[in-house]
Amino acid sequence: MKPAWTTFWRPASASITASATTAPAAAIAALLLLASCGGSPTSNTQSKPAEPAAAQPAASQTPPIPQPIQDAADGALGEETEVLLFGDLALNGAQQVLAINRLKKTAAHDMPGTSVSRAVVIENDGNHWKQVFLCDEHLKNPKGFMGGAPVAPVTGWRLQYEQHPDTGLVMYFTPVQKPAAGYITTIGVRWNPKYKRYQSLDRTFQTFLGETSELETPRMELQQ
Repeated sequence: MKPAWTTFWRPASASITASATTAPAAAIAALLLLASCGGSPTSNTQSKPAEPAAAQPAASQTPPIPQPIQDAADGALGEETEVLLFGDLALNGAQQVLAINRLKKTAAHDMPGTSVSRAVVIENDGNHWKQVFLCDEHLKNPKGFMGGAPVAPVTGWRLQYEQHPDTGLVMYFTPVQKPAAGYITTIGVRWNPKYKRYQSLDRTFQTFLGETSELETPRMELQQ
């Protein structure tokens, strides 16, 4: 029996308002007394509205990750692992987890997304968790290295992701720095329901690309 976990979501923060209280009854009585004596209150004797009640701190914006989910992610990437999403991510009926190791040192840049050194998608087949996608120095699935990705090792990536109701999880990986003998380009990755695995996409993010079991050594051009 599969665990009844639902897809992770982030609730919108509730707005907190505080209304001012009315002036104390004693202050009002003092004003009436001064008026009956023909006096007028001066600026330093005017009553002030009571201070608004202190707003209570908002509840945590992110629901806690269930411990079995965190344990599974830690088993895949180690202790410094952050769970980004979990649930039926591929819309294939299986529980999956998207987790990352954040890149500890990043150069200044204006690229959107999260800087990661590694990312993984693991899937629960009913008995245990298995790895169905890995991003480290390369992009890989159980069949091999993904097409369209840099051949040279990449030490850091910028990750963006979306959860679509019709296609499921879509991830976008961009090298933080220019790969050797290559160039910076964004690679899309999502679940291919025909072959039942995550595959990379072409530059239009519409057509799936295949895999290769081995990588060719990139050619380095020598400067004259």
